[in-house]
Amino acid sequence: MLVAFSVSPLGGDSDGVAEAVAEAVRVVRDSGLPNETNAMFTLVEGEWDEVMDVVRRATEAVQARAPRVSLVLKADVRPGYTGQLTAKVQRLEEHLADTP
Repeated sequence: MLVAFSVSPLGGDSDGVAEAVAEAVRVVRDSGLPNETNAMFTLVEGEWDEVMDVVRRATEAVQARAPRVSLVLKADVRPGYTGQLTAKVQRLEEHLADTP
């Protein structure tokens, strides 16, 4: 399973979210699961239970710093496939290379 998620604090005294989001990303990176973070989402790959546990713990890390939390999640559930975090992008790049 491949999950893209974004978790962010809402409310509180600060307009900055980077510190709280960093705590969520730390949970993901410490999980040992394949992952990457970009400006909008963090992607994580693994089995359903382990990925959803990481998302839950990342959300709880942000919730510890804010009275309210926003969570956006998109999942590609494809049993039997691994390495899709990079393979999907590689297939796309191959098609782009073939296009004039």
